[in-house]
Amino acid sequence: MTPTQKIPAQIIENKVVVWKPADGSSLYAKGFFGKPLGIRKPKTAEFDRPSQLSFFEALYLLRKGFLVIYQEEISKPLSEKAVVEIAEYHHASFSQKYQVYEDLRARGFVVRPGLKFGADFAVYRQGPGIDHSVFIIQVVANSQEISAIEVVRAGRLATSVRKRFVLATPRKGKTQYFVFSWMKP
Repeated sequence: MTPTQKIPAQIIENKVVVWKPADGSSLYAKGFFGKPLGIRKPKTAEFDRPSQLSFFEALYLLRKGFLVIYQEEISKPLSEKAVVEIAEYHHASFSQKYQVYEDLRARGFVVRPGLKFGADFAVYRQGPGIDHSVFIIQVVANSQEISAIEVVRAGRLATSVRKRFVLATPRKGKTQYFVFSWMKP
């Protein structure tokens, strides 16, 4: 994946929007980045609507040189630092979660929001519509406590939707993953 021309995106409140459908389609085709507005499950990478990116996707694409990001009513592109500050305002522990997002992308996975599974991320080997997500990832700080009830709850949910539950702990320059296996009595 190499950048050819930077695609403009705009932060509007807590959303990052790519207005030109061709640009959004291009990003989706490059690695399932974003989602067309009003289309729940895109069947193809070509669509005729603007796309919405998560802040994780937007920062990743900005760092890779694919995107230039603007804010409402500001004509000058935002710096990476400004994008991170806005994202941190809208997402608790954004920087830690972004480290996990970036690590998973570097490992070749497709990373999508995991909200419908009660987690931070849903992770695919190939991508939505091609295969089902195999992992649901919950990011926890190294110093954060997590109760046994929370682990069991997450594990039961993951098992019921045929996914592996993973706790991801970002550390300086490295992310540790703890994969849970559930055994039947």
